[in-house]
Amino acid sequence: MSTLDRARDLLDAAEKVCGGDRWAAARLADCSDRLDEPLRIAIAGSLKAGKSTLLNAMVGQDIAPTDATECTRVVTWYRRGVNPKVTARYDGERSAGIPVLRRNGHLTFDFGDLTAERVDRLDVEWPARALRSMTIIDTPGTASLSRDVSALTVDMLTPEDGESGADAVVYLLRTLTSTDTAFLGRIGESIGGESGPLGVVGVVSRADEVGAGRVDAMMSAKQVAARFATELERTGLCQAVVPVAGLLALGARTLRQVEYSAFVALAAVAPEELSLAMLSTDRFIRQDTPLPVEPGLRAELLDRFGMYGIRMAVTLIRLGTPDSPTLATELVDRSGLTELRQIIDVQFGQRADQLKTHTALIALERILANYDSAETEELRKATARMLADVHGFAELRLLGKLRTGGIQLPPQDRDDLQRIIGGSGIEPWARLGIAPDDSVDLHRKAAMEAVRRWRTRAAHPLFDRPTAVACTVAARSAEGILAELDSQ
Repeated sequence: MSTLDRARDLLDAAEKVCGGDRWAAARLADCSDRLDEPLRIAIAGSLKAGKSTLLNAMVGQDIAPTDATECTRVVTWYRRGVNPKVTARYDGERSAGIPVLRRNGHLTFDFGDLTAERVDRLDVEWPARALRSMTIIDTPGTASLSRDVSALTVDMLTPEDGESGADAVVYLLRTLTSTDTAFLGRIGESIGGESGPLGVVGVVSRADEVGAGRVDAMMSAKQVAARFATELERTGLCQAVVPVAGLLALGARTLRQVEYSAFVALAAVAPEELSLAMLSTDRFIRQDTPLPVEPGLRAELLDRFGMYGIRMAVTLIRLGTPDSPTLATELVDRSGLTELRQIIDVQFGQRADQLKTHTALIALERILANYDSAETEELRKATARMLADVHGFAELRLLGKLRTGGIQLPPQDRDDLQRIIGGSGIEPWARLGIAPDDSVDLHRKAAMEAVRRWRTRAAHPLFDRPTAVACTVAARSAEGILAELDSQ
């Protein structure tokens, strides 16, 4: 029986025991509905951290307003839809359609006579492929100048009287402040319960600005991310921290041929002359700066790619990048988005059922805490056992611990451990490090060898407890693969 089915059984049993209470019935129904929905991923962080830009980059389309208007002061849910549609939920139970407009080349939602203070949330339906498997929730800045605006994010992610509205969180950081660590702690408690967070990934946002837009800016950003990761992963607040230049990522994923041609023209300029022209943004877009790209288009390039993106595109073309699609792929990789998407896929996407189950179980625990009977006590114990016993939860937490360096294994063994617990994918062949089309016999042989290997390591007398526990988790993962193969 899958984890989702086991969670449904517990929810059904709770409905029979607590269903007479309308409050409990509504909460339990919400939990059941969420099990059948796409995974909910919230994007959170401080004011002007680049949340909407990163959302657009992740989706690969310009669907979220990025200018500082009423739109960015409201919690906005992005779901898969046949046609673009925006609905405002306001004044409690009321709703209204919101026009989608483009002003000065940027997408925006026209609130009309509505103000952000009246709007409870926006629901956006959009025909984007990325939204087939996840619902993305864009939140206002947690350090907004308006306390009420910040409270919207806090109430959605860490409500005092219910479960979090998200199953996983991508948290954007410009600097690592006490506000960030405090809020990440609240997120961990709300999403993960007492056992800590399962799905929180940190992003050093606008990473190209860390190095002032230089070609080596992302190297500086990686060093910053490593410092943040050391602190956040050591304290258990985050499972990974990666640097991402969101503006470049979005520009690369939506690269136009006219922009590629402009980059080619700039690459043909003598390096000394181009460096002089790019000493500042003002100099780069000035009318009298002698460049083979007209000033209006230069301004558009700056708006869509930033100085770092322009420098990187020119450098790649000079190094021989032959066409627009290749350049787009190279720029996406150098923006950090590819690494983030891989982490989201492994940590969130491939484990969506586990994360949704975890959310439902945490919510069920909190609902049952309001009742005192023999039946609810049995359900509480069953829920606690499932939270403790589901092996996928242990794998997710161990993936986070591996990045802290707290597991005392040689580098090759750490890599093997990460792979067997699903760090490179949860398919049996990916866990075992063999080809997907290898025979079942070879899969079984590799799985048996992995069981033997990790059981032996778990019993090593010189390993400290965290390392021995990690090896035991790896052995159980290998045993799960073997059981799956034997059932085929």
